[in-house]
Amino acid sequence: MSNGIPELKQFDEASLDAAFSQVRADAERSAAEPNLDREQFRLDWLGRKQGRLKAISDAWLKAAPVEAKKLIGQRFNELKQQVEALVDESAATAVKVEVRSLDISLPGSAHRPGAEHPLTKTMNELVSVFERMGYSVGIGPEVETDFLNFESLNFPPNHPARDTQDTLVLADQEQKPLRERLLMRTHTSPVQIRTMLAQDPPLRIVIPGKVHRNEAQDATHSPMFHQVEGLCVDTNITFSDLKGTLDHAMKSLFGSSMKTRFFPSFFPFTEPSADVQISCPFCNGKGCRKCKHSGWIELLGCGMVDPNVFKAVDARRIELGLEPKYDPAKISGFAFGMGIDRMTMMKYSVSEIGLLFSGDTRFLSQFA
Repeated sequence: MSNGIPELKQFDEASLDAAFSQVRADAERSAAEPNLDREQFRLDWLGRKQGRLKAISDAWLKAAPVEAKKLIGQRFNELKQQVEALVDESAATAVKVEVRSLDISLPGSAHRPGAEHPLTKTMNELVSVFERMGYSVGIGPEVETDFLNFESLNFPPNHPARDTQDTLVLADQEQKPLRERLLMRTHTSPVQIRTMLAQDPPLRIVIPGKVHRNEAQDATHSPMFHQVEGLCVDTNITFSDLKGTLDHAMKSLFGSSMKTRFFPSFFPFTEPSADVQISCPFCNGKGCRKCKHSGWIELLGCGMVDPNVFKAVDARRIELGLEPKYDPAKISGFAFGMGIDRMTMMKYSVSEIGLLFSGDTRFLSQFA
């Protein structure tokens, strides 16, 4: 006997049955041991290099005469199936033992319900308001050229208004012409230019997205934040259309009792421009800490699209081989933009903007 395998001297059916029965009994006896190591049992019998079935194949099949190989092969296949069944049975028994030993008094792993991030929720609510008014949704890259981010929007080189949008410029851009230098977009307005280059008027588009500015982090400022901007271009668009659109949007978002008022302002890409205030939704205009006891909260900026923007778009369309369609003598339009982070903070009484980006589940679970 070698490695627990009896020497096979006779190759008649009776001798083969006796030899295979002995090996089968050894396997069953090993599988029944109380402290069975399942993996070791599998390797002992089914291992490719040193398993007992491999040894039986080498010792019996190779040494058998030709007329006996078929008989041995049939019995060998049956033995292999029986050993594999013993391995599977030992594994199933071990699982049952493990289940029986489970301490059900331990707290389980609960699957907590998910929820939209408050920023996402506010953005989706605002975008859906404009979608119901017939606006489509536009998106664009966060890395833009100076032309799309500034020059086409009436920010000529060295214009002081560029200082109000302290910009994060990509490295190694000095060798390029200024208009081709890459930067992190400071507003989602470049998507307005991209849309006008790709589509003929009329158009109505709302643009949600992430923007970047070189600002110090504090309770209400972050170098990365979110905006929603809008653009409407058609014939005979007036400031009254702009006021009616924004008033309807604010009432849809905050309730029908919401009031809006407009104050003159300045933006390079609109003329005339205005800041928009809404009556404080927390005190209904009576005055409280959140509105600094004024009854009003400044929420967004807007204005009529400056003719220089339309001229820049048409000039670029001509460069691209497209027909100019944005003649300011024939069309007009309005644009607006607002910070979603500030609106979210106001809506959910969040005091620190950093909480919106922290990923702290203790904070986010409040919105689940």
